[in-house]
Amino acid sequence: MMGHPQDDAALKEIIEEVDADGSGELEFDEFCDLAARFIGDEEEAEDAGAMQEDLREAFRLYDYEGNGYITTDVLREILSELDERMSEEELDEMIADIDSDGSGTVDFEEFMEMMAGGDK
Repeated sequence: MMGHPQDDAALKEIIEEVDADGSGELEFDEFCDLAARFIGDEEEAEDAGAMQEDLREAFRLYDYEGNGYITTDVLREILSELDERMSEEELDEMIADIDSDGSGTVDFEEFMEMMAGGDK
């Protein structure tokens, strides 16, 4: 698949396979599933799915109100717990990168991108 040209029909079929909610658009988690298919075999895709589920569960633990997002204050606590050596300036910079719109909240997709080490 990867490195081989695909015609429009094949691409449409691939996207339909991973478009779990049938929206016609790829959400971040659907994109991760697609990327895992291109990167490796089914075992790697299962590992990526397991990692995503672990991250989703961790996110739910901090989404105290169950509203689908955490505040940047909660994110600061998480990051501090993960790396106690991180300075306030480093925390501020990381949070500013993640919360680029300044809303003061982070949804699961943003959280997962950060935890996976992705750049916006």
